[in-house]
Amino acid sequence: MNELPQQLVNGLLLGSMYGLVAIGYTMVYGIVQLINFAHGEIFMLGGFGAITVYLYVLPDGTSMWVALPLMLVGGIIVAVLAAVGAERLAYRPLRTAPRLAPLITAIGLSLALQQAVWAWYPDAKESINFPHIEGGPFEIGNVTIQTGDIFLLVAAPISMAILAYFVMKTRTGRGMQATAQDPDTAKLMGINTDRIIVVAFALGAAFAAVGAVAYGLKYGQVQFRMGFILGLKAFTAAVLGGIGNIYGAMLGGVVLGLAEALSTAYIADIPGMEQFGSQSWANVWAFVLLILVLLFRPQGLLGERVADRA
Repeated sequence: MNELPQQLVNGLLLGSMYGLVAIGYTMVYGIVQLINFAHGEIFMLGGFGAITVYLYVLPDGTSMWVALPLMLVGGIIVAVLAAVGAERLAYRPLRTAPRLAPLITAIGLSLALQQAVWAWYPDAKESINFPHIEGGPFEIGNVTIQTGDIFLLVAAPISMAILAYFVMKTRTGRGMQATAQDPDTAKLMGINTDRIIVVAFALGAAFAAVGAVAYGLKYGQVQFRMGFILGLKAFTAAVLGGIGNIYGAMLGGVVLGLAEALSTAYIADIPGMEQFGSQSWANVWAFVLLILVLLFRPQGLLGERVADRA
């Protein structure tokens, strides 16, 4: 039990990263009812955009306190451009097609982006070391927080606060709510729904890029496969919280992160269950949790916020 506070902090940090990526899934689905399975690769591109700024734009020896904001901006720009391009070229032409068509397109786009980075980016065939912030770790009682996790602790609540303000208080945010409820009526009210959908893709990509920078700082590397499993877990978080519910996406991420951290820490202590508590089983327990939630509360923890357009 002495490890419990540490495991709770570990789960909170991991879940916050899942939540940042899950926001993109839930926003896009809430507005256009599309499961954008390429969003994991948008996350990956954000990480590569950030490391590109550090390796090829900034001079050698630049302090991380100076480099980090510029890396974050670079990652966001790359991720947003990729997401907006995907919406304009791949998804918009299929908006009135049967739902299976954009789903297959999303899977194909995911594979194409992953392989494009693998083929064209220097050294992408191996993991690329991500710069770290000097100092730390920080200890608070029995809890140790690594320096790289400080960024995530700050970025996640700030991102959620910005998103909540944008959606609830701005004209574009209210337009997003109207478009999610009824896009045809929103058009009649003078809302440019095409623009609203682009904004949703761009916002989701920006938060994914923040998550990618947090991933690089936490694990010390980026690689072209990093968006696949993390993207699936972020989608799981969105479903756990209630697809279409932006607050549910972050809550689902935190619940998923806590489940992974606690299962990895404590299942191995149960007699006869030692092999099920390894890190390799963390993914299994994450999806077991998803199955249980879908069985007993299929609308998610906070409920779906998706209008019925049948």
